[in-house]
Formats: sequence, structure tokens, C-alpha cells
Amino acid sequence: MRERSVLITGGSRGIGAAASRAFARDGCRVAVGYRSGGEEARALAREIGGIAVQADVGDPVQVGDMVDKVLEKFCQLDILVCNAGTAWQGLLTDMTMEEWRGLMSTDLDGVFLCCKAVLPHFIHRKAGKIITVSSMWGQVGASCEVAYSAAKAGVIGFTKALAKEVGPSGITVNCVAPGVIRTAMNSHLPPEALEMLAEETPLGRLGTPEDVAQAILFLASEGADFLTGQVLCPNGGLVI
Repeated sequence: MRERSVLITGGSRGIGAAASRAFARDGCRVAVGYRSGGEEARALAREIGGIAVQADVGDPVQVGDMVDKVLEKFCQLDILVCNAGTAWQGLLTDMTMEEWRGLMSTDLDGVFLCCKAVLPHFIHRKAGKIITVSSMWGQVGASCEVAYSAAKAGVIGFTKALAKEVGPSGITVNCVAPGVIRTAMNSHLPPEALEMLAEETPLGRLGTPEDVAQAILFLASEGADFLTGQVLCPNGGLVI
């Protein structure tokens, strides 16, 4: 079987790092995308035998350069995982326009720009798998995370629409919407809040980055060849 290649944005930490390792174990060539934290990305790339590629996913020029570097190194790209994301907690009335645009630039514009950059290659080959990463808050909304919820809801709508648009070209587009996962993004929450969320989760625990990575890996596998426009929810039953 031909070795596949994957580009994972936000690939150096948390869910992205777990996905990078999972794809490498599955025999894929992995491009670890990062904006900052170059040392982490390069160390992970060395660990898994991949490459590290830098880009601010909200910048179309940087995204184009990133995809060009991956294609130059791997000659072909089979899978795109749009995982880069940021969060902002607080009252909407306290959020500045700059903060709103900064979050949207990464969480929503980044998905648009990365997909737009890889699609000519995918369409030419009439093959390719795109996996976006949303959140359960994109499904149900979260108080004090209005912008994040809006961006992640946008990712779900984007996924469903793009799946219809590029399906005739043999490309699948699916989404993973994780629940509460033990990552740095949730490290600001006090232990008692995390414990309460675990108790509210039917499976009785919070998720791990590896839980989400396995869902992403499945959507990129042959087992998901007839799935497109779908939202897979590794959330322990917190949102059903």
C-alpha cells in the first residue's frame, strides 16, 4: 500500500501532537504545522520522522507557502487536518474587535485558507481527505465563549457545505467535534470545574488528546471512504 502524507495544522501540541503521532504510527508521512513553538514542532517531527512547517493559518501567503513546502517535500498530499485553534473566555461585551478578529482568523479563516490551498492538488488527483476540528461548543454554544462557539459552529457548516461541493471530485470532508479534552486550552479551568465536567460526562471522565486523534485517524482511513459531511463527536456522551 502506498505511503500516504498528511498535513496537520496546530500539530505540535495537544490534539495536534497526538494526531501527528497517530498518523506516523499508521505509516503516514507527517507534516507538523505550527505558528509558534517551533522547538516543539521540530522535536516532534524528529521523533516521528516527519517535517515541521511554519505558518499563521490566518495569513493566505503563509498558508500557500506551507502547502508548497509540504508538496515539495512529499510530492503528494493525501490528507489535511485543520486543527489549529485558539480560544477566548469572557463576556462578549468585554471582547474587543481585535480579539474577535484574531480568534476568527485562526479558528475559521484558517480552515478556509488551508482547504483552499490544498484543493487544487486534491481536485487534480480526484482524491483527498479533509478533516476539520470543531468543538461541542460549536454544536450547543457556551456561555462566555461566544466567539469560540460561533467560529466552531462555522467550521461545522463549512464542512457540510464543502463536502457537497467537492464530493464529485472524490474528496471527503468530515469534522471532529470534541468534548472537554485534557489539553492546555482547558488548563485555565480549576480542578473542581474539571471534576464536575467529568461527573456530568456519561462515560465518567474527560477526554484525552489520543481519544480525539483516533477519531481523526478513522475519518482519514479507508473505513471512512463513504463518509462525508459528517460530524464525529468524541465527547464521552456529554452532548448527544
